[in-house]
Amino acid sequence: MTFSVAEARFLAANADAISAVEPEIALTKKSVFADRAVLDQHFGDYARAVSALIAARRAAAGKFPALWLTDADAAQQATPARVAGVRAARIAEAGAQMVHDVTCSVGSEAPAFRQRGIAWMGSDLDMPRLIMARHNLGQEAWLAQADALRPVTSDGVVVADPARRAGGRRITDPAQLLPPLPDLLDAHAGREMAVKCAPGIDYSEWDGLVSVVSVDGGVKEVCLYTPGLAGGVRREAVVLRDGEERVTDLDDDTVDVTAPQRYIIDPDGAVVRAGLVRGWAARHRLSMLDEHIAYLTGEQIPAGYSGFPFLEAVPLRALKKALASHGAGSVEILVRGVDVDPDQLRKKLKLRGKAQMAVVIARIGDQAVAHVCGPRVHA
Repeated sequence: MTFSVAEARFLAANADAISAVEPEIALTKKSVFADRAVLDQHFGDYARAVSALIAARRAAAGKFPALWLTDADAAQQATPARVAGVRAARIAEAGAQMVHDVTCSVGSEAPAFRQRGIAWMGSDLDMPRLIMARHNLGQEAWLAQADALRPVTSDGVVVADPARRAGGRRITDPAQLLPPLPDLLDAHAGREMAVKCAPGIDYSEWDGLVSVVSVDGGVKEVCLYTPGLAGGVRREAVVLRDGEERVTDLDDDTVDVTAPQRYIIDPDGAVVRAGLVRGWAARHRLSMLDEHIAYLTGEQIPAGYSGFPFLEAVPLRALKKALASHGAGSVEILVRGVDVDPDQLRKKLKLRGKAQMAVVIARIGDQAVAHVCGPRVHA
C-alpha cells in the first residue's frame, strides 16, 4: 500500500515506538490475528499503516537502513546499497560536485553520494514519500516537491529512477516509463544524467554508457549514463559477489570456439545482458561453444563462479536415454537458443535414478545439442 500524508506523518512521529514493537510482529499467515491485536493496541487507527511499513522494511533488506520509513512500492523500486555505491563512485570519478535526484522517493540514493562527499538534493511529486525521506535523511537534507519533468535546478548531475512497473507488470518500452525516458532526457537536455532502467529494455541506440549491474548472480538494474559520465566506455558489466568484477567493451574479446572442455560455464547475467560474454571469456581464458550462444567452456572455473563438469554431448532427442545411463534422478536444466521449456522437459524425462545431474541445452550451429554434465560446482 501507499501512505497518505497523515499516515506518513504518523509513522515519522512514532518511529521509535514502531521500532520497539516491530520485533513482536511476525507477519505470517499464522500470526495475522496476533499481529493485528498488538498493532491495534499500540497504534489504533494507524495499525494497518504500521503493518505495511514493517512488511516494506523487511522487503527492502540490503537496500537502506533497517529502520528507515518506506512503502512497498518504494522498497521494490529502491536500488540495493552496493549498486547505488557503484553509481555514486562512477559519478564521483567524473568529478561531479552535486547530484539532483529528481525521483528521490524515500531517499535511498542519498547515502552513497554523501559518503563520497557529493552534495545531494532530492525531489519528488509524492509528498508522503518526501515526508519519509525527511525522516530518513534528517533535517539537513535538501528536499523539494517537484515534477521530474520540470527542472528546479540548473547545475549538477541529474539522477533519475523512472517507475519500471505498472499494474504489476514490468515496463519494457522506454516511452512508457514513469516519467517517460524521452521526456526525461528532453527536460534535462544539456546536463549529465544517470537514469536507472529495467534490464529488458532495448538500449542499442543509447549514446552513452549502458552499465548492467548484478549482485550475487542476479541482475539488479541497468543504468544509462550520458557520455560525460561514461569515461569513453559504451557497455559495462559490474558483477558484485564477494568482490567486484568489471568488464567493458574496451577489453580484449578475442576468443575461440571449441568443443566442450572439462567444464561448461554460464556467465553472470550482467555479462550476458551487457553483451560482453566474449570479453569475460577472454579474461578468464575460456572458449565459446558457439559464437552466437552465451555458454562457455574451459579447463577451470573462474574463482567465485560456478560451472558444470562436462560428461557428454548428445542430440536433444537422445537426452532421456543418456541421463538414464548415468542414473540421473534430478537434473538442473539450462537452455539458450532452443525452444525448450525446462519444467516441461523435466516432466517428460521421467527420471528414476538417484544421481544429481545437469543439462546445458544450446544451439550449436544448426543443431540442438544437450550437454550432459555433473551437478553444479563452485570455484
